[in-house]
Amino acid sequence: MRTLVIGESLIDIVHRPDGSSQEHVGGSPANVAIGLARLGHDVTLATMIGEDERGSRIADLLHDEGVGLTRGSIGQRRTSVATSTLDATGAATYSFDLAWQVGEDQPLAGLAHVHTGSIAATLEPGASAVLTTIQQARPYATISYDPNARPSLMGDPAEVRAKMEQLIGLSDVVKASDEDIAWLYDGAPVPEVLRLWGRLGPSLVVMTRGDKGVVIWLSSSNGLTTADAPVIEVVDTVGAGDSFMAGLLSGLLESGLLGDLQARVRLRAAALAEVQPAIHRALACAAITVSRPGADPPHLTDLG
Repeated sequence: MRTLVIGESLIDIVHRPDGSSQEHVGGSPANVAIGLARLGHDVTLATMIGEDERGSRIADLLHDEGVGLTRGSIGQRRTSVATSTLDATGAATYSFDLAWQVGEDQPLAGLAHVHTGSIAATLEPGASAVLTTIQQARPYATISYDPNARPSLMGDPAEVRAKMEQLIGLSDVVKASDEDIAWLYDGAPVPEVLRLWGRLGPSLVVMTRGDKGVVIWLSSSNGLTTADAPVIEVVDTVGAGDSFMAGLLSGLLESGLLGDLQARVRLRAAALAEVQPAIHRALACAAITVSRPGADPPHLTDLG
């Protein structure tokens, strides 16, 4: 089953508390694509990178990881850069130098699943093309979305919220962090926000809370439950949410709860016990990623 991931890929320059810095290939959707490929899935990425040294580095890594690029993903433009500064706990704050656009004529034939999120879903002119692609794919493929809010880029949360809620309504699975929700809804009670999102359309909503685990909303019960995160020594948190997303999608695809219209129906009716293996895979993937520097998601063999 082929998955199409749509969104930014960039060079992530990480500044550490000791004054050192290092460049990694990053971008939330690119990280998710690599994470899925490492877990054994057939993945294509629709993105935007330049014909420059940094763009070549991204393209080479994606090729080596087994992630295909759609036509038009490489062009005569500057490759985007994100700068993350780590504090003493390993938590990251971000600044960006990027642009985003993508074609509306994505290769949708034979698709099982489409994932998007982060900057690509809100930054124009590319965001409109992302929305169009999701609308075109939804009649025969399942959809997932990670808002992955970037306040320094996205502006007024009240304005961004309408775009995000439109994509939430088109999705089968939504994953967001507690920080995303706090920024988007100005501290509104989490249960209210998760239930609101559920009413918009998705069958599964998961909110991550760092080392405190996750909160899960399921359409079959319209109820909330929690799952604990593994206890692990944190090196840094770069890419942890993307690794969680890849693990969640991987588990749901393997369980037959994503991948076609019948899977959409199964997910809509799924009980907690049916989605728990995917949640546990996601938590394990995130734990492995935070235990090593940079956005370095696990391979299937790392999960044991």
